[in-house]
Amino acid sequence: MLKMFHYMKERWHYIVMIILLLFVQAFCDLSLPDYTSKIVNVGIQQKGVEDGVPETIEQKNLETLLLFMEQEEQDTVLNAYEIEDEQYRLKKITKEEREELNSILGIPELIAGSMKAEELQAAAQMPKEQREAFLGDARAKLEEIPDSIITQKAVSFVQEEYKQQGQDMDKLQTNYILFSGLKMLGLAFLAMAAAVMVTFLSSQVAATLGRNLRNSVYRKVISFSGEELNHFSIASLITRSTNDVQQVQMLFTMLFRIVLYAPILGIGGVYKVFQTDASMTWILALAVVVITLFVFLVFKLVMPKFTKLQYLIDELNLVAREILTGVPVIRAFSREKHEEERFEDANAKLTKINLFVNRCMTFMMPFMMLLMNAITVLIVWNGSHAVDAGNMQVGNMMAFMQYAMQIIMAFLMITMMSIMIPRANVAAKRINEIMETEVSIKDEENPVQPKEEQKGEVVFEHVGFAYPGADGNSLTDISFSAKKGETVAFIGSTGSGKSTLVNLIPRFFDVTEGRILVDGVDIRQMPLHELRERIGYVPQKGVLFSGTIDSNIRYGKEAATEAEVQRAAEIAQAWDFIEEKEDGVQSAIAQGGTNVSGGQKQRLSIARAIAKNPEIYIFDDSFSALDYKTDVVLRRALKKETKDATTLIVAQRISTILHADKILVLDEGHVVGQGTHKELLKSCDVYRQIAMSQLSEEELADE
Repeated sequence: MLKMFHYMKERWHYIVMIILLLFVQAFCDLSLPDYTSKIVNVGIQQKGVEDGVPETIEQKNLETLLLFMEQEEQDTVLNAYEIEDEQYRLKKITKEEREELNSILGIPELIAGSMKAEELQAAAQMPKEQREAFLGDARAKLEEIPDSIITQKAVSFVQEEYKQQGQDMDKLQTNYILFSGLKMLGLAFLAMAAAVMVTFLSSQVAATLGRNLRNSVYRKVISFSGEELNHFSIASLITRSTNDVQQVQMLFTMLFRIVLYAPILGIGGVYKVFQTDASMTWILALAVVVITLFVFLVFKLVMPKFTKLQYLIDELNLVAREILTGVPVIRAFSREKHEEERFEDANAKLTKINLFVNRCMTFMMPFMMLLMNAITVLIVWNGSHAVDAGNMQVGNMMAFMQYAMQIIMAFLMITMMSIMIPRANVAAKRINEIMETEVSIKDEENPVQPKEEQKGEVVFEHVGFAYPGADGNSLTDISFSAKKGETVAFIGSTGSGKSTLVNLIPRFFDVTEGRILVDGVDIRQMPLHELRERIGYVPQKGVLFSGTIDSNIRYGKEAATEAEVQRAAEIAQAWDFIEEKEDGVQSAIAQGGTNVSGGQKQRLSIARAIAKNPEIYIFDDSFSALDYKTDVVLRRALKKETKDATTLIVAQRISTILHADKILVLDEGHVVGQGTHKELLKSCDVYRQIAMSQLSEEELADE
């Protein structure tokens, strides 16, 4: 899975921005419970007074508080205030200095608030030693009182102070709640903006990943030779290029929005919990352990099924592809019922695995919701006892509950992603399997350029070939040469190795013995592009691409002029039926050439090779769909066109190769005869038998 990051390195700056935005979003989300706590604790319970540090205090009241402080504490307090009109006003101080003041003023404010005016007056008149002793005893007793109670009493003292000064406490409370609410709204909008930007940037990064993956897989598959294509089925390659890439792209779309955000939120939540109240962290620890065990169990059950799921999709695609390709044959043999059952069987297997996976995953959300509710109840149960004992404020309990939900939500996010991660991981492995496959046919590191003086020459020197995994050779000790302007034909029974032989020239496969020379260079040492540029190849089965007649003829030479396109079509005997079409050469060709006949498809394939004007023509049984008259006319026109090129023809019909300069007769991968038509009739029994099966006695006698 980590290898997938290589395909989106061009968007690295987006990834950095996403991570920064996630921290911003987490900061906003984690700040909201703190403001909720402050609204409850300070805004509602303490009427807008944050702590025991008054912003302004009457001189006489501060002097009363100083009575219950040590000398060092008195100096700290007096340094924090400045006197103006018999009233002390708090200077501009830091947050840490305010916290120190709050801890100093808390106990004196509690003592002063619990004493009557007469008692305070008496305390002021006490000797210093007696007052210090009294203060020591009071502090010792107050140490047993929870900090929250001391803070509440200190806040009550400050509230009374403000009332005495004539301040509107209702307005103070309202302003505090309103200001805190506005801050929360600002944080919520900022979190929303960050989330929207993260979603936008994640989509950009994932789309780039999908595009690069598809391009890379396509380029890799295009470079495969027959050996690699036999290793992967066509259906599997299609699935890996589409469905598997989509799975990985979907995962990375969610990865930045959820998987990266969840740990940031979870770790931040734990930090905030310890800042709020550490006494109930055992509840979170319990929740995390339960979630981890549950997710591990689900993964153990589901992970092997995800691997099987992708291969069942391959199988379903394979069956569907075979059925759709062979519809005419299926109908001709009335096998619709059988094929329906075959498809239903593959579909049922896929459905069964899908149901199992989804049923396992359906337990996750209800379980997590049950756990979240149970944690809430447990927090309220423990928190209510702590509030009752004075060890915790209500707002702190509410904040703890929200942080706990955020931590569990982080785990819930990862749990939800666990549905996608295993399947995407399998898909990524299948994509990497393609990308890491070593291509058997590739350019040499130091390629050799062909020789101009031997242009168009093809030489086989003791060539042998065996298909990968085959028990024996398909071709054995094949030797011949074809010079510029010559026509060399290959004939033999079905399975004798004719097509295999000519397919070795463009290096669809590499020879296993001997060597093939083109223009005086071993084709394994020649650059693949250079080699295939010299060849005009017409396959046994005519292949057309969706587009127009014109685009198909120009396929080998895009720069061909209209005159060259027409000339190629005329030589291939295709111009007559092209002219009959309403749009001529601009007539549409359906996918696979399904809107033209077999003979027309072959003629357009031949025209495509002619338009390229190569130095070597290879016709792999490319005249089989033509009638005899068209065959004769086409070969006559082709002979004039290819007089300066080398022509290699694989044929089943004797009539197609009668006038070839050289005919090779193949039988079970061996050359059993070589020569002209007349020479072979006299010297080769295999050729004579083929000729007798196709020509009449009069034709043989003429020969």
